[in-house]
Amino acid sequence: MPLAFSTTVAFGHEFWIDPLDFTLEGSENIEAELRVGQEFSGATYSYLPANFKLFEIARGAERVPVLGRMGDRPALNQAPAGEGLNVVLHVTKDYDLVYSELSKFETFVRHKDAAWTLDEHAAAGFPDTDIVEIYTRFAKSLVAVGNGEGEDREYGLLTEIVAQANPYTDDLSGGFPVRVLYEGKPRADVQVELFAKAPDGTVGVTLHRTDADGVATLPVEKGVTYLADAVVLRRASGSNRALKGAHWESLWASLTFAVPDE
Repeated sequence: MPLAFSTTVAFGHEFWIDPLDFTLEGSENIEAELRVGQEFSGATYSYLPANFKLFEIARGAERVPVLGRMGDRPALNQAPAGEGLNVVLHVTKDYDLVYSELSKFETFVRHKDAAWTLDEHAAAGFPDTDIVEIYTRFAKSLVAVGNGEGEDREYGLLTEIVAQANPYTDDLSGGFPVRVLYEGKPRADVQVELFAKAPDGTVGVTLHRTDADGVATLPVEKGVTYLADAVVLRRASGSNRALKGAHWESLWASLTFAVPDE
């Protein structure tokens, strides 16, 4: 099933990698769902190579492709790259949607801290109806295998969230720092949305901002699972503008991880 949504709801949805277990023994496979939804709850999607540009497991500089069978659920069920911190990487293909009216586009861009697009939209003479957006997802997930040692790094995604600490081995009493990148450069003074799922399943949502170095320090608690999300909005260009008639592109970076309760 392709990752396509009704235009009445798509603009509010996150995409994330959802491991069945964030901490594994060395002999276990990494199993993870691909999910789309809201507030850390959503539908799962199967392994469909036509729907992604990249699907890998990385450990440091080592990267191995995720190899599944068409339609597999969970979408990831594979041996880790090795003991230590494994980083699951997933980049979707480009999708498009149409906002039937300007108010719906406005709701989306204001929620994602990109209200500046409204003035630019008007200045460019873009329409108030049938606004076309291209969107692509750049997801990462941190999984501890065995001792869980290691660190996240920049993996060359167009936009990505890079953990500046290891949630499975480091002291997070001062918070969990992450760096938000776009085209390999830090994104200063941008919004990071943090979804926190407690053991009882309740979800809290908080907003944070990066500093001049693109770093946001996120408040975390033991025993809680997290999804961090940051979105780039930019004018559509190139083939997306020519072939799709798109006005805007959104690039969604997400990072999931858990903080052990011990």
